[in-house]
Amino acid sequence: MVKVFNDINFPDEVIEASKEKPVLVDFFAVWCGPCQSQGPIIDEVAKEIDDRGIVGKLNIDEAKKIAEDYNVMSVPTMILFKDGKVAETVTGLQAKENLLELFE
Repeated sequence: MVKVFNDINFPDEVIEASKEKPVLVDFFAVWCGPCQSQGPIIDEVAKEIDDRGIVGKLNIDEAKKIAEDYNVMSVPTMILFKDGKVAETVTGLQAKENLLELFE
């Protein structure tokens, strides 16, 4: 299941949760065409990784400060958090296989 991250839950559900298991955050925007294509892929990744990690989306227009804090300059950008820190960053439309590899 894909979570929805925002300014309020980001510290607990991403930073703190990543100390237990990896958390993949899809930084997206509603107006972004490639983001619309990435969405279903993110859903598939969430189903496949199941309990091995957490997958969620963060709307950059609703959480501008967080996007700025992690230098998200274009969308879609996916950031994998581990141990409370950024472990990997990928930008642009990504294949499911590329995102699943982040969890290995």
